Amino acid sequence: MAVQNIDIDNILAAVPHLSYGPGGVVAVVKDGALLGQRAWGYADLDRRIPMTSKTQFPICSISKQMVCLAMESLLRDPTPVMVERNRDAAKQFEDELQKLLPNLKCGGEDGVKVPDLYNMQSGIRDYWALTTLWGARPDDKFSLLHDAPQALERIRSYHFAPGTEYSYSNVNFHVLGRIMENVSGLSLAQLLAQRLFIPAGMKTASLCANTNGLPLPIVGYEGNDKVGYFAATNRIEWGGDAGIAASLEDMIAYEIYLDQSLSDATSLYAQTSKEQKFRDGTPAGYGYGLKRLKVAGKSAIGHGGALRGFRHARVQIPSERLSVVVMHNFETSPAVPLELIVKRVCDIQEPEPKTLDVPSAWKGHYLDEETQLYVGIEEGSREKPGTISVSYGPGTGGEVARLVSATEAQSDGMKLSLEGDILHVERMDDNRTLRAARLQPVDKNDFGRSSSASLVGVYRSKESDSVFTLSGERGALYGSFDGFLGRGPVWIMRQIGREQIWALGNPRGLDATPPGDWTVVFKDQRDGKYNKVIVGCWLARKVEYVREQ
Repeated sequence: MAVQNIDIDNILAAVPHLSYGPGGVVAVVKDGALLGQRAWGYADLDRRIPMTSKTQFPICSISKQMVCLAMESLLRDPTPVMVERNRDAAKQFEDELQKLLPNLKCGGEDGVKVPDLYNMQSGIRDYWALTTLWGARPDDKFSLLHDAPQALERIRSYHFAPGTEYSYSNVNFHVLGRIMENVSGLSLAQLLAQRLFIPAGMKTASLCANTNGLPLPIVGYEGNDKVGYFAATNRIEWGGDAGIAASLEDMIAYEIYLDQSLSDATSLYAQTSKEQKFRDGTPAGYGYGLKRLKVAGKSAIGHGGALRGFRHARVQIPSERLSVVVMHNFETSPAVPLELIVKRVCDIQEPEPKTLDVPSAWKGHYLDEETQLYVGIEEGSREKPGTISVSYGPGTGGEVARLVSATEAQSDGMKLSLEGDILHVERMDDNRTLRAARLQPVDKNDFGRSSSASLVGVYRSKESDSVFTLSGERGALYGSFDGFLGRGPVWIMRQIGREQIWALGNPRGLDATPPGDWTVVFKDQRDGKYNKVIVGCWLARKVEYVREQ
């Protein structure tokens, strides 16, 4: 479709109807030029301040790809401080990595390396998830100066071997940001300004590490149209894993800068947009802060961003020279309007998918023995017939897969097959294949009939330096964590398997998207009590607790 034939105003006018909430902005860049933009709603509902293209948002994890551009610039053009050391810039990065992670083996064949950080292959558990185990409350403070170093001190093992799998971990980019600062002699804010914001023409972009001090007038909102919208409270500091504040105008300049870079094989973006690999040579779906994905059937690269009260996405489809940016100051995913824009701009008419009824045999909970995480499967929503919702990854929502036969389902990044009571899941992006056994469901007629005396008690983890306290009786259990961040709230638990497999709900955390459910597996029953508990989620797997009381 020729650009002049695209009715971009009408396309973008539909976005607020698909992204129902306080306010947002959207822009489309095509063939290196702005095709259209729109701002709607309010940056601040209470003060009646409208949203505009100049309103600055915390762009959250979209920051990661920008940090990688600055990093690549440092490797190519070291600062005077780096030059004085008379050592290869990449070697300086690797040496600093070991200083920041003193309790982990770094380098060599089986240790973490700097590329493992920016490719999300480090095997290091996510620190925002671990803050739950360290006793954080959802609205607590987290300081870069005081809390972050203590968090790194408590990172003592991997939950998989570096370079073998993908698992999202904000520790990776927090550490990368500290490496860049310590090696270059400049702050991350200076590096981003000098090596990206100024060259790209991002006139108002800046590093704003304190989420309690976002540029006025933006306010992020929790809630929905059922309970209403209320201002979100954020009091964490982050830098590297997130932290950049930018307006829609800044993001438009960024997308034009990236489009121009695509035609230059020597550009920073030409390097950071290359497909990466795992150490076994398998292509990886994530690299340099960019995720490879499909949008309306088109191959794209991009990233989302989330903080309590905000949800964003920016994607680029290189084959179409098309970029789309959507930013919300509320917590609805931009995926639906983003896909609609791509379809209409590219004139994509997707055929209606074949719909199969979902056999009841799929539904239930399964346990992956290797990761000790449960996989929950239920039928998809009414809006998506013939699909299943798969709970395994981060967050409180499920991943959608479409049935292709009575025993097979798939999505862009996942294939599932059901063989009796065994669920096989190939997660291509993770470079992992699961074999999960069905858990025996708890009979509702047994509710309240069994004792919980064998489960309740106090458990300690040397690994995470935290205490897990279980309370309750007759199958109504509650869990809480205490650690260096304080005494955490009590979280509600539910039994998902008669084999003493439980889920501990964690719908809110310091960061967003929250960990969601933690799988709690009781083990080693002796003298009428369980003496060990394995606690984990996709972001932080297999943390072992041993009974103290």
